[in-house]
Amino acid sequence: MTIPVWVLLAFATWTLLTLIATVGVYRWIQILLGRMPISSWRADGAQGSDWYRRGMRAHANCVENLPVYGALVLVMVAAGVRDDRLDLLAMALMAARVLHTLVHVALPQKNAVAAVRFGFFFIQVLCMMSMVAIIVSVT
Repeated sequence: MTIPVWVLLAFATWTLLTLIATVGVYRWIQILLGRMPISSWRADGAQGSDWYRRGMRAHANCVENLPVYGALVLVMVAAGVRDDRLDLLAMALMAARVLHTLVHVALPQKNAVAAVRFGFFFIQVLCMMSMVAIIVSVT
């Protein structure tokens, strides 16, 4: 497997781990301690602590961006595009994704923290746009 494909697997795994470690753990603790019934969790309303809501958003952000990266990898593989720059961009994207999630979940969202989080998100966008440019230029 190529590095971008490995990163796709890592991105999917990170998305699942984010779900389990934030949303899953919080909900099951609440359910098992009898604080909330299993049927009380709603997708359309604000529930839980600030940390739980940040975990929900961090997971949703992974889910929103995973298909975009997946589409880029699909095109790379289908077109047979191999380029060292794509490998570096994929690794940078994954590092920025992990840091984005950690900052989102671990720290209360003050202006400075949100700016750092946005910086990591912007790095991911730049990586993906650069990948598009490289794929187009070599095909």
